[in-house]
Amino acid sequence: MWDKLLDRFLKGMMVADRLSLTYPDGTTRDYGPDTGATAHLEISDAATLRSIILNPDLGLGEGYMDGKIIPRNCTLDDVLTIIVRNRFKGTIPPSMLMANRARFHMRRFIQNNAPNASRKNVAHHYDISDDLYRLFLDQDMQYSCAYFVHDDMSLEEAQIAKKAHIAGKLCLEPGMHVLDIGCGWGGMALTLARDYGCRVTGITLSENQLATARHRAKAEGLSDQIEFRLQDYRHTEGTFDRIVSVGMLEHVGVPNFGTYFNRVAELLDPDGVALIHTIGRSAPPMTHSSWINKYIFPGGYVPSLSELAPAMEQSGLWQMDIEVWRLHYAKTIRHWRDRFDAHLDEISATYDDRFVRMFRYYLTVCIMAFEQQMQGVYHLQLAHKRDAVPLTRDYLYDAATPAAAPIMRERRKA
Repeated sequence: MWDKLLDRFLKGMMVADRLSLTYPDGTTRDYGPDTGATAHLEISDAATLRSIILNPDLGLGEGYMDGKIIPRNCTLDDVLTIIVRNRFKGTIPPSMLMANRARFHMRRFIQNNAPNASRKNVAHHYDISDDLYRLFLDQDMQYSCAYFVHDDMSLEEAQIAKKAHIAGKLCLEPGMHVLDIGCGWGGMALTLARDYGCRVTGITLSENQLATARHRAKAEGLSDQIEFRLQDYRHTEGTFDRIVSVGMLEHVGVPNFGTYFNRVAELLDPDGVALIHTIGRSAPPMTHSSWINKYIFPGGYVPSLSELAPAMEQSGLWQMDIEVWRLHYAKTIRHWRDRFDAHLDEISATYDDRFVRMFRYYLTVCIMAFEQQMQGVYHLQLAHKRDAVPLTRDYLYDAATPAAAPIMRERRKA
């Protein structure tokens, strides 16, 4: 029964590329025209067929994790590229559309993300082990999109360029007090304190990140300039000259966008500037990935700009600038996956095969989202006053040049 349903589903879906599928009984069937890209999958058991029919996103991810779905003579990239490219081009069964709509409308319950739930969600992913993240991130442990000013930049260079670009948008002056919402392992806070002379308060919900960030600040002699706290943004008090938040809005959830932007407005000095760096969709809202939600980022969601705009407008803040980064995150994650693969022996010594496949699937499916779907990164620059930053973007590139100069000098030497 399940093989017949999947057969019917794939006949309707595959319209641009060719997917060959070997079923548990050994039968291989081809779907789609004999043009475009090709890939071959093998499914080893009927239970996986059933899972794919009931929830394609979850079933495909779990099947790969469990070793029940195997690419044959092709890569995982090849398979996911074809699936993502064809999933909305062909015909989708009404039952799947109804299930998809139901999951979409459940967002407000799934993503409620009250403070206690938010802390558990963060711990699920970020408190695995700092040692794992050190193996594939850059030296500063930036776990967010880098900024590739030039295609051949190294990951380290692109992450430095990202921080310099953000610092330029904040229009910093020595002595300013900056709030870093979702400070991660402290890299942005350390940069703003060390290179720009700011005082920084960094908040996170991850115990591991907090301990590492504090250790790094102490090691660099910056503990008097930086305070790291285990704190929810909803519980932060005070007023700050500048607010920066990199890669945290994705964890807020649809029901809390209003609360988030209102808190930014309340915490920001009347003359202040805020910069929010977030993944976003350049398209109407869609259902969040049930596989990502279950295994990687519980409560997470990639918002469309149309979902963020009402909350920004109601906060009373000026939208000083909105910049969209395209493909930068795909390039970033490809660097991460290359480093992950280069350290597979070390990772496999600590984690089982299922975890390794899960993490590699996560990195790959995220690459596909940025390369094949309407997904990018938004920079939302906000302020109370319309003249809080210069009236043209020229200052951004003038301000970024000094910070990026050491990179370019070293590259010219090489």
